[in-house]
Amino acid sequence: MAHADDLPLSTLVRMTRPGFLTITVVACLLGITSADACGHPPHPWTVLATLVLAVLAHAAGNVINDVHDAQSGADAGNTSGIFPFTGGTRLIQLGMVSVRQTRDLARALMLLVVPGGLALALWSTPALLWIGALGLLLAWAYSAPPLQLMSRGLGELTVAAVWSLVVIGADAVQRGSVFIIPVFTSISYGLLIANILLINGVPDANSDASVGKATLAVRLGARGAAWLYALLALLAHGWLAWGVWQFIQPERALWGLASAPLSAAAAVLLWQRASTPEQLRPAIVLTIAAACVHGLAMAAGLLSMRWM
Repeated sequence: MAHADDLPLSTLVRMTRPGFLTITVVACLLGITSADACGHPPHPWTVLATLVLAVLAHAAGNVINDVHDAQSGADAGNTSGIFPFTGGTRLIQLGMVSVRQTRDLARALMLLVVPGGLALALWSTPALLWIGALGLLLAWAYSAPPLQLMSRGLGELTVAAVWSLVVIGADAVQRGSVFIIPVFTSISYGLLIANILLINGVPDANSDASVGKATLAVRLGARGAAWLYALLALLAHGWLAWGVWQFIQPERALWGLASAPLSAAAAVLLWQRASTPEQLRPAIVLTIAAACVHGLAMAAGLLSMRWM
């Protein structure tokens, strides 16, 4: 029987959903610049190790998700997904790879992440051990039985926590310890990542419901998801403004508010097209852009404190 190492590199890369890995790179940059703003300049090798290991861990989570969505039938029954944003990679359903090959790739990625993370923790801070362990546990529990958090309406909370941990961990590697500022900084970014999952669930709601995958989009319906989306976007940007107002975060973190118009535009489109989810592609693109702009703008603001 064929194994993952029999597949061409291009297919292996596609199995990881490379387009979504950008949000992890942004999370790492936000954590690194958070440490820099507090007087802990980045070290090139640990920055590179942080980026590589975080991206590999995210890739492993994506692959694990494809395995379990294939086994549950969620992806096979999804005829209304908006590729490449929802419905998985479709590679298993198209017969390009098998479930076994997909599982083999997930295991191979984890075999790189775990020892690499241990080495980075020994080099930087032991706190990275629990941060990484918790992040990997949540990534597994998101889609794997028996927990299957995504099927219990907890998927959005889970991804918000995971990407907050990426920010906190990237900061801790450079700082050598866990600190309160990156914890607060990470929350607004994590909330906007949660909105990506929330809006992606709207086109998939019917197929998810048919296999018992009770995501928030299934539980709330499209209109309810639109209300929650707007609330999370408002909370994310309000949290950032409050944090700066309370002198918890540096003033230039406010650059992150540049994402507010993108989130607002996506919220309006989601509300307008809630009854026609097949037309949500522009809103999904705006949602991903909002999260990336939020993280990058905050990172740029924090980095600018070096010179201004």
